[in-house]
Amino acid sequence: MRYAFALLAFLALSGCIASGSRVTSSVADPALYAGENLWGTDAYLTPSKPDAILRYGSGKRAFAELRLPQGKGPFPLAVIYHGGCWKVGVATQAYMAPLATHWQQMGIATLNVDYREVGDGGGWPGSFEDWQASSGLIDEVAAEYPIDRTRVTLVGHSAGAAPAQWLAAEQGDDGPVGARPPLAVYGAIIFDGQGDVALDREPFDGLCGFPAVDPFMGGAPDAQPVRYAAISAVSHPPHLAHVLFVQAVLPPPAEAMQTAMRKAGTQMDIRSNAGASHFAIITPGGPVYAANEPAMLKLLRGE
Repeated sequence: MRYAFALLAFLALSGCIASGSRVTSSVADPALYAGENLWGTDAYLTPSKPDAILRYGSGKRAFAELRLPQGKGPFPLAVIYHGGCWKVGVATQAYMAPLATHWQQMGIATLNVDYREVGDGGGWPGSFEDWQASSGLIDEVAAEYPIDRTRVTLVGHSAGAAPAQWLAAEQGDDGPVGARPPLAVYGAIIFDGQGDVALDREPFDGLCGFPAVDPFMGGAPDAQPVRYAAISAVSHPPHLAHVLFVQAVLPPPAEAMQTAMRKAGTQMDIRSNAGASHFAIITPGGPVYAANEPAMLKLLRGE
């Protein structure tokens, strides 16, 4: 409930990136990084300015922050998707910036992605359209910067677990953006997120403190069975070599989802952090994050 009350108090952010070219200046709007927008994830580390802000569409939230490590590379790349219960006004990419900055310091390049949510054109299919479009930045970045394309990891916190898995799954004509092949990436890291939108619907709504899944999907599972089936991690498991779940408030993914992913050849590791907060696991410098970091870095580096 503490998290739910905090969500209600969170202020909506205005867009900071002007429309135009795909690559703009590296100056970020300072208002993005005000304390109330960071959910305490900056307790030990102030976010760095992005090296570049890349656009993947014309909407004000269709951008990603690129941070590059020092050195010649080639660097692994983490593509980060924020949470916020898929509801506009709860969160943006800003609160993931301390983690992106820390990984930058650890030799990992990061793309910290913003996207539309329910209330500003997101949900089904808008959010999926943004996630699909944002994935196109991966090859663009790899072509222009010293990125190791074979070591790309999708990262999702909370509601961001959806794109971090869906992008790597094959989709048919019934999918939110139609038929498409899976995005070629090495692995995924899920921070306190759902494994399957339908199977983990109840605990995820409980985390948010309000119904989040049904508005995002356009209805309950019995009202939209085709939609839920189309993105199910059970029937459409992501094509990933390795997935790491770092849970705190949410339970481990449903057994059916775990079975499907392992049967598809994915190595799945689940780390539970009983009693930890939803944000402690993504707060670099804190003890909860530190306890899980070796497993994260091993996956990010493709070791």
